[in-house]
Amino acid sequence: MKIRIYYEDTDAGGVVYHSNYLKFCERARSEILFAKKADVFDAFKGHFLLTKADCNFIKPAKLGDIIEVKTKILEIKHTFLEILQTIYKDEILLFRMKLTLAYIKNNKVSRMHTHLKKLFEELF
Repeated sequence: MKIRIYYEDTDAGGVVYHSNYLKFCERARSEILFAKKADVFDAFKGHFLLTKADCNFIKPAKLGDIIEVKTKILEIKHTFLEILQTIYKDEILLFRMKLTLAYIKNNKVSRMHTHLKKLFEELF
């Protein structure tokens, strides 16, 4: 997913504010599901909760830059997904985040339905 950096994304120096990298990654994960018309949450009555994020801020993105968020599933288990997301400007790596998303149903960590696991295997 490509994103242009706007003034609202930056601090007073024109550099992307650190929490916005997390927003960009969240949008990219959502866009993958929207693009596939995957109505995951209604179909399975659950949702995913971020339980761990290991973020590496390598180089700054700046006002006017066009960045690209890339998403790769590293592991699909019964109750969680482990994902790697990277952000590039051209071929330059700016940000890398390894995250764990737990599947939540009825307000507790739950096993994903086999069809949901298969959906994620097909999407990524």
